Amino acid sequence: MTGSERRRIAVVMLCHFIAALAALGMPPFFALILLQSFDSTQTQLVGWFYILPTLCTALAAPWWGRFADRYGTRRSLLRAQLGLALGFLLASLAPSPLLFALALMVQGLLGGTFAASSAHLASLVQGAGLAQSLNWMQGSARAALVVAPVLFGWLIGFVAPLELYGYLALLPLLAALLLLLALPAGAAASPVRLGDKTAAAVQEQVSGALLFMLQFGFSFACVIGFPYFIADMQLRFAALDAVELAWLFSLPHLVYLLLAPGLGRGLRRWSAVRCLQVAFAVLALSYWGQYLADSLVVLIALRLLMGLAMTACFVALHRLMSASSGQRAGGLFGRLDAAAKWAGVAAGLCAGALSGLLGLSSPLLAAALVLLTLSLLLQGGFRKHHFIHAERN
Repeated sequence: MTGSERRRIAVVMLCHFIAALAALGMPPFFALILLQSFDSTQTQLVGWFYILPTLCTALAAPWWGRFADRYGTRRSLLRAQLGLALGFLLASLAPSPLLFALALMVQGLLGGTFAASSAHLASLVQGAGLAQSLNWMQGSARAALVVAPVLFGWLIGFVAPLELYGYLALLPLLAALLLLLALPAGAAASPVRLGDKTAAAVQEQVSGALLFMLQFGFSFACVIGFPYFIADMQLRFAALDAVELAWLFSLPHLVYLLLAPGLGRGLRRWSAVRCLQVAFAVLALSYWGQYLADSLVVLIALRLLMGLAMTACFVALHRLMSASSGQRAGGLFGRLDAAAKWAGVAAGLCAGALSGLLGLSSPLLAAALVLLTLSLLLQGGFRKHHFIHAERN
């Protein structure tokens, strides 16, 4: 990887982090927006506000992927940043919950910065460099997930939450301006260097069907444990305050930020598929343990184990994505992003249904079962069937 490539990659990472701060920081305050800005007590709308942008991104991502392949990944990345800015601006002007929901739909339909950034990275670097860049991208999202709610929670003490959306529209605009200045059109259009792929990377190519299934299953298992985790822990450990619960929730993401670079290098000696199989099994074990845990010390240890296994899953998945990317990286990452978003929608709906029927901790058990199933499916004949001649699919 050359110095010029590193600078371009750093710009893409920074711009994604700027956009992710705004996109990931406001959803925790949807209930506050309903109450303060719309004087509404219809708290059931919060769930729909969470789902709408994700659902719209899932619908639009494959189309935007084809757009990137046809018109260029740089242009698609600029489009995603401007789409986010438009969605945030419309949200700040919304006079009712209905129009706020429409603004969230615009954000989902026209956004998609993660897939657009990933596709642009694939136009700059290949092989191990791309896998490492995707690890950094995921780290950018995790950092935003940790920092944004705390930062915006402080800002809401000075600015109304709906008004804050108007200021946040400046963040993706700033990112778009930075992309225009730091990534000239000619530089961003550099061709994908297929020759940079090593023999090991070629051997790690898997079929699109398997890759999308792994992405969907892993995303589903991660997301289904999110919505009711804090409420579940409040019931189990009543002595914990809101800040302590938030730290408990954030632990796996902090582990990713700390371990992803070193683990990415350390796991290169392992087959990506074998690494993923073991990581799925360990992650399933951590979820099962959290489902049963009645000791805070044990729970903290399991959250740390979850972070380690989750990091290994991302590292291995990114290697498979890197090995499968090629001249149509936009389409690949668009479909992968759609798979993750559909998984998020399904996980949110399932978490709500399961928590109502079987209790707040039941989504953790569901995540363990999904991950265990994925680990078993990667073993034996299923893996071999989808592994052979994957490059033809």
